[in-house]
Formats: sequence, C-alpha cells, structure tokens
Amino acid sequence: MSTLLITIIPSIIILSYFTLSDKFKEPKGTVLLIFFLGFLICLPAGILNSFMDDQFNTGSELSRKLLHSFFGPAWTEELLKFFVLYAIVLRRHEFNEPMDGIVYGVVVSLGFATYENYDYVFRWADEWNIDPQQMAIWRSYSAVPMHGLNGVIMGFYFGLYAFTAKKKFLTLAILFPYLIHGFYNFVDPPYHFFIVVGILIFALILHSNLKMVQSEKKIEKEKKQV
Repeated sequence: MSTLLITIIPSIIILSYFTLSDKFKEPKGTVLLIFFLGFLICLPAGILNSFMDDQFNTGSELSRKLLHSFFGPAWTEELLKFFVLYAIVLRRHEFNEPMDGIVYGVVVSLGFATYENYDYVFRWADEWNIDPQQMAIWRSYSAVPMHGLNGVIMGFYFGLYAFTAKKKFLTLAILFPYLIHGFYNFVDPPYHFFIVVGILIFALILHSNLKMVQSEKKIEKEKKQV
C-alpha cells in the first residue's frame, strides 16, 4: 500500500496545487475527462516509442540515448499531450481564459505520468530487478514532476495562443516541452533532480504571471481568437 501511495501522491499534490490555485475553478467532469485522456495516450506513446527503438536502434550508446530522449519519448509523448489540448480542450467552452491552458496542460500531463509511473513501479521495476518502492521514491521527485511541470509550460503557451492567435505561442507550446523532455531523458539520472528544479522555477514564474493577471479579473470568460 505504501508503494502505491508513493506512486500516485506526487501526481495528486501537483494536480491539486494547480487546479485549486485557479481563481475560476474548472468543471470536475472536464478535469476527469482530460486526466483520463492522458491515461489513454500512454498506449500510442508506448507503440511509437517501441517502433522507433526497433527501427532505428543501431546498438550504439549514442543511438540508445537519442532514441530514449529526443528521437523517442520527447516527441511522441509531448506531441500526444499537445494533441489532446489542440483537438479536445481548445474546442471546449470551459476553456475560456489563458489560465485554463495551464490547468488542462497539467491535467493531461499528469494523467499520462500517473499511468506511466504505475507501469514503471509495478511492472518494469520487477523486470529490472529494482525495488518497486525505491523506483516510486526516485520517480516521485524526477519523472512525475518533470511531466507535470512540462504541462504547465505547454499549457501556458497554448493558452496564450488560444487567446491571441499568435502562432509563435503555438510553436513554443510544443518546442519547450520537447526540448526539456529530450534533455531530461538524454542526461544521466543523477542530473534529473537539478533539471526538475530548473523546470520548477520556470513553471512557477509562468504560472505566477497568469495568476497576477487573473487576480485583477472580475469575470473569467475571454474570447478565443482561434
């Protein structure tokens, strides 16, 4: 039971912070839907990652590292999260201000991260002869917050795009998470914590900027430009 709690609590903490700090709360049903869609995209992500590894892994260390970072999970996973925002969230009437981009970016990212984390702890740890609880503890301050905070960054720029129609924000919404995720996976695990700290600072700055704007608003609704 303690291992399961360690596996899911980091997602709950991060999700609670960004949903509850939203001045204009999002509908619980929509939050659950987007979280569930984050679960679902784990399947195509796994298929795409396996395909890339099977087709392009030459057996060299550099090949392995690139296929497990920039040429694999970094683009497959972030692109699928982005797809949920663009294809589903953008069309929802509840998505009516820039802060909602951050909320739903975090929700879809943590939906993905929660399922992925469960898979690592209760399946891969056993195959790799790693203690599941140690795996859960390590990922609680590395991979899970990386996904969640990347969701903040993606959502921030996606929200700006939706309410300004400036294509540069759409590009940044996918480019920043891709580069961060790719670099995180490319470097060795001892450096992951320091990368997460850097992402945390960046994400909190972006979130604080929108919080400041939101605090001055009397009503939530803004008109989407796309």
